[in-house]
Amino acid sequence: MYTLTYESTAVKTLTSAEMESLLDKARTHNKSKNITGCLIYYKGKFVQLLEGDKKKVQELYDRIVEDPRHKKVTLFSEDEIANRTFPNWGMAYYPMDDEHPNKYELEQFKRNLILLSDLVEPTNLTAKHFWIKIKTMIAEPPK
Repeated sequence: MYTLTYESTAVKTLTSAEMESLLDKARTHNKSKNITGCLIYYKGKFVQLLEGDKKKVQELYDRIVEDPRHKKVTLFSEDEIANRTFPNWGMAYYPMDDEHPNKYELEQFKRNLILLSDLVEPTNLTAKHFWIKIKTMIAEPPK
């Protein structure tokens, strides 16, 4: 089994509806290919960990690199793995209300992500890099 993690920047800010549509398609595709992972979208940036069969994950990553909704797609870690980090997650996501963002819910979500990263015992370097990148990303103050 294989895992990789990358980061990218959205070409434009995605609305909640656009993100939900993207996730519906990704979850359906990934389930059919037995790919699991975690996607974080925060302040116009994506960080994603993908895991599964090496050929299938690499094919998906190649599609992501070519996706016009992204720019600056950068692979920052990859590994051969024995076990999945996210065995039951099709794709994690926290929806935000575009019209009425709730800063308290967002802060709670950020605390939960940090807590989760502290509780999860990464079994490979790629998962460790993923959590480090997430902690760094959500620690950035708003612009």
